[in-house]
Amino acid sequence: MGRFLALMILVIPGVIAGYGIKLMRDTIFQILNSPFSNLTLQFFSGLILFIVCLSFIGGFIFYRDRKNGKIAPRFKKK
Repeated sequence: MGRFLALMILVIPGVIAGYGIKLMRDTIFQILNSPFSNLTLQFFSGLILFIVCLSFIGGFIFYRDRKNGKIAPRFKKK
């Protein structure tokens, strides 16, 4: 059950980050999606979604590796 929960914690932000990439790609091809009023707002919303979700996934993996002792000595807690 614990592994499934960890997988869901990583999959949900991954899907949201994928949606952020889709929003940025649609902006490049000038496709305006319905909840946004202009392309600039759509691009920056996609960028924020992507950065936040990627940071969450990276932080989760870093925390897990720190807990298991699999990181470089310079990143270990003092």
